[in-house]
Amino acid sequence: MSLNEIRGRLALVTGASGGIGSACAHQLARHGVHLTLTYSTNLTAMNELVADLHSKYAGNDLRISIHQVDIGSPTQIDAMFQQIEAQHGKRPDILISNAGYGKRVPHIWDISLEEFDYMMNINLRASFILVKGVVEHMKRQKWGRIIFMSSIAAQGGGINGCHYAASKGGLTGMMKNLSTRLAEYNISVNDVAPAMIGDTGMVPSATAIPDVVSNIPLCRLGTPEETANVVMMLVKTGYMTGQSLLLAGGLK
Repeated sequence: MSLNEIRGRLALVTGASGGIGSACAHQLARHGVHLTLTYSTNLTAMNELVADLHSKYAGNDLRISIHQVDIGSPTQIDAMFQQIEAQHGKRPDILISNAGYGKRVPHIWDISLEEFDYMMNINLRASFILVKGVVEHMKRQKWGRIIFMSSIAAQGGGINGCHYAASKGGLTGMMKNLSTRLAEYNISVNDVAPAMIGDTGMVPSATAIPDVVSNIPLCRLGTPEETANVVMMLVKTGYMTGQSLLLAGGLK
């Protein structure tokens, strides 16, 4: 395989039942990448996604597995990796750590310690555990792609509170460190930092928040497909590593 050939690779996409995760799954399948997809509760959406992928990309002879996982649980993540090895014969070559949690609690005096800890477990600790689950396989084969889903909040912006900003800032910091440690193994590590992406459940519709949308220079919300475009660029471009790509319609 060439350095950036991804056909036949295996990708793990967390939080794949809708929005950005689903859009990433479609783009990966279009490029002939086998998939292992996680969801939390929405099995109906997952089954519909898998049926759609097999229908649209039947010629790519895709292997697709789905796994119900609470990514806040290290035990469930470990069980997922055992299932992946049993079904696909190996660990993933590509990790897209997309599953996350965002609750709009803007003021620190309204954020409980339990809420802070839960946010960190889902948005930061889970990605650490997921990387530990794939990195030995990637090291052995000297090829890997790791992509985190960060946020404009990592730089202090966004509409969520400080606990969300801290979780995403930590994610970007971890990404930058990992990129320096893993480069010798030809493993690239990057993140995508979106803001105001519609159809994800993280922000209301454009009609519900016209004042917010009017402050976006492009005057619209972004789409999951546009976010997946950036993810795919990182998957297909191994020479880029250690980068956080802001996808925010011109917001700073």
